Amino acid sequence: MNPWDLIKRRLETKLSEDSFHNWVSKTAFNRLDGNVLLVDAPNEQTKRWMQEEYGELVQQTLNLLDLGIDRVVYEVPSIPPPPSNREPEPVTPNTPFEPLGGPLNPKFTFESFVVGSCNQLAHAAAKAVASFPSRRYNPLYIYAGTGMGKTHLMHAVGRSLVTQYSGMRVIYTSSERFMNEMITCLRTDRMTQFHAFYRSADVLLVDDIQVLGGKERTQEEFFHTFNELFDNQRQIVLSSDMTPKEIPGLVDRLRSRFEWGLLVDMQPPDLETKMAILDKKAESEGICLPEEVRTFIATKTKQSVRELEGALVKLIALSSLTGDPINLSMAQQVLRHLTHSSDRRITIDAIQRAVSEQFHLKPGQLKEKSNARAIAYPRQIAMYLVKELTNASLPEIGRAFGGKHHTTVIHSIQKIEQLRQKNPDLNRLVHKLIDTLQ
Repeated sequence: MNPWDLIKRRLETKLSEDSFHNWVSKTAFNRLDGNVLLVDAPNEQTKRWMQEEYGELVQQTLNLLDLGIDRVVYEVPSIPPPPSNREPEPVTPNTPFEPLGGPLNPKFTFESFVVGSCNQLAHAAAKAVASFPSRRYNPLYIYAGTGMGKTHLMHAVGRSLVTQYSGMRVIYTSSERFMNEMITCLRTDRMTQFHAFYRSADVLLVDDIQVLGGKERTQEEFFHTFNELFDNQRQIVLSSDMTPKEIPGLVDRLRSRFEWGLLVDMQPPDLETKMAILDKKAESEGICLPEEVRTFIATKTKQSVRELEGALVKLIALSSLTGDPINLSMAQQVLRHLTHSSDRRITIDAIQRAVSEQFHLKPGQLKEKSNARAIAYPRQIAMYLVKELTNASLPEIGRAFGGKHHTTVIHSIQKIEQLRQKNPDLNRLVHKLIDTLQ
């Protein structure tokens, strides 16, 4: 494996799927010139973006991997690159838009997606949309935290539809790209072309829809695009890191439309699912992952699938560079930051501060005798987290929350435990708080 591919693997774990596939994935190794790594960029725009936006991150990655390379220089080849195995995509001359059907990552398929209890409903809904577009779950709205696999499912839907229906106009984009293209077209007086492009889609997949919050002009355009597609029975799939009601600055008419179809969430993976993800990733890379290494990574990483895969990529990179097989001692050394993070002592005060901040309270309010829901509910969550994350006894927990009796503590813990089984939003919130504390 060449040095730039190793760097790209690391960058893939640091950037969003959208950013990586829009810019980094399009670059390629050229050659090594002493301590300088020469990399081909497909065009001047990508070259500038890599230099200006990702220059510092690439340099940090060079230092981390210790490849003996001082810097990276990007070049735009004077001759076109050799043809790839990808199927040709139609490109409209003089257009600011991506080709139809792209950029869809060929690695993100239903076959490569690991299904667990944490994402079973979202996966089933996405498969149903891919099988019966515009006939079931329109729009489909997938929400989850960062790195949970939302974009993977979005790409899987797009790839499946492109494969099944060769003439189908499938457009995948992000809210940020939609907004930037709209601004470009407004500036260049080409809004007619913008409307024709998006409103003629058979399937529109939009990632990170929460970016529209507070963007009045962009929301106006998306509202009309949504109506045009929905009225003509075209499929719409949206992803976000929050529910429509939670998006700040989202106008009511868009919020209500996002809720017309099916809203599904994706929870952080449990231990078994994390192990299955590692197995799938290792298999795709053609490596044998020892059982103790798999268990170590799955136990020490937090809930993000992206972090999980990033840890494995780092191990693979080191093994490739040194020629040493992956083993537990290598994993413990390379991923020692995970061990330090997970072994950090979590205090009751830290939990009270995190919960208070989440619910816009002062830490002292959790110790008040008030039974108002605005105080009691966050206090119950905080007590539950203290029991889960510390060694404090029930009487100690009661004293830390204003002298509550240990039976009150037990009731609070049991209540949150039961609610987590039925309320995915609460479950997601608990995972978010745990991530913040660890």
